[in-house]
Amino acid sequence: MPVYQQGVINTTALVVPNLYVQIVAPSALTLNGVPSNMIGVVGTAQWGPKNTSVIVGNMAQFSTNFGSIQARKYDMGTQVATAVQQGANNFRCVRVTDGTDAAAASVGVATCITFTAVYTGTLGNSLSAALSTGSKASTFKFTVGLPGMVPEVYDNIAGTGNAFWVALAAAINAGNSVSRGPSALITATSAAGTTAPTAQAFTFTGGTDGVATITAAVLMGADGLTRTGMYSLRGQGCSIGVLADADTSTAWGTIDAYGLSEGTYMIQVAPAGIAISNGTTGAVDVKNTAALDSYSSKFMHGDWVWWNDPANQFIRMVSPQGFIAGRLANLSPEQSSLNKPIYGVVGTQKSGLPGTQAQQVYSQAELAALIGAGIDVIVNPSVGGNYWGTASGHNSSSNAATNGDNYTRMTNYIAYTLNAGMGGYVGRVVNSTLFMNITSTLMSFFGNLTRQGLLGTPDGTLAYSVVCNASNNPQSRTGLGYVQADVTVRYLAINEKFIVNVQGGQTVVVMQSAAPQQG
Repeated sequence: MPVYQQGVINTTALVVPNLYVQIVAPSALTLNGVPSNMIGVVGTAQWGPKNTSVIVGNMAQFSTNFGSIQARKYDMGTQVATAVQQGANNFRCVRVTDGTDAAAASVGVATCITFTAVYTGTLGNSLSAALSTGSKASTFKFTVGLPGMVPEVYDNIAGTGNAFWVALAAAINAGNSVSRGPSALITATSAAGTTAPTAQAFTFTGGTDGVATITAAVLMGADGLTRTGMYSLRGQGCSIGVLADADTSTAWGTIDAYGLSEGTYMIQVAPAGIAISNGTTGAVDVKNTAALDSYSSKFMHGDWVWWNDPANQFIRMVSPQGFIAGRLANLSPEQSSLNKPIYGVVGTQKSGLPGTQAQQVYSQAELAALIGAGIDVIVNPSVGGNYWGTASGHNSSSNAATNGDNYTRMTNYIAYTLNAGMGGYVGRVVNSTLFMNITSTLMSFFGNLTRQGLLGTPDGTLAYSVVCNASNNPQSRTGLGYVQADVTVRYLAINEKFIVNVQGGQTVVVMQSAAPQQG
């Protein structure tokens, strides 16, 4: 009585009388959506791996991996912090440098051992290390740490002369117990010296961040076998992307092309203090010159934001990118950023700092010029009240059918969910069962979106249709190995222009079927 996986044996060619049990795998009739809250951030930092995507969920994790927020342009921590204030909690962070970065080091004991920080950056200068008496007789304990992190302790290092320094280096580089693995902070290099160990402390110097000549080109990096910068985020599934303070117009097209290729909504920004339009260097002008007209990028005006930096304890001007990325990440993909409160904004270049000058607000003409050009901006008041929010909730596209935040995010969400979940049908036999299973999977997914309020229509009719049968899969196509599913989806619209018609006057006649009840 053999047991087989379905498809292993030819059930039309059995000869031996027996019971044949086939295990049938469950059909893949459901799809689970891909995450829509993941933000990819590329920028500089004072610690951490370079050109590597690192998962970060909050500012404590960011500090552990990359150090503290730095009050400078292109700082990755600033973007993460402003996004966290909007409720964002799912980041993929990539640190970049200009190539001049260096790792902090300590001579240790001359001719015997040297210590080097695992990562480059100025945070390494805060490393501390010390040799002290070990728990066992005739041994030493080595302790290394960074402020705010749990110290690493290597105990019971034994040996005399050069053998001790070799043993210490081995413990640091490879670990010396089940509970004490290799150091995550430093590496050690032993030499030929034979100086006897003594209790002493070690200091680290020479760490640099490599940020003197950072440009948008460095943030973008290179695509290839070894990916750097922005391209280090390939395949990570980021729904939103930020290249910190990348305000160079020649980079915008390349950044947008990356967003299109990855299904990532790229939050881009004009230089700080730029005019709306002056014929040459205004935001409208440089956007047009750069030919940025795409649903894959959200382009923010160069009205940068005054923000109270909690790490450096002063109010400084920062790019609006992190605020927008965090606000979008904390919204379901069918939503728009329009009229949603943005938190942590003290002021903007346009509005000024409270109490320092007359507050300025955008005129209808100014907003019309920006929105008409596919440029969004953070304003106060918003349509719904006296809070900070975006003026349009639009991407950079000039096409009214595709220029909403919701179009970009829903299109990417649906496309990349199907890309992640429908591949299992490739390699299956083409028959009516395959058509039925494909249709059922797609209908189930869009039905779930409808039930959860991500899809719908004002009149309650079905917002999607799926066709996958013989009508769109003739034998002339299936015989060549093609199967096609045609899906039509209608997104929920966003109320952008709310019109209330009021007719009032002493001669107006009010028609009603019954007098309203007075409560």
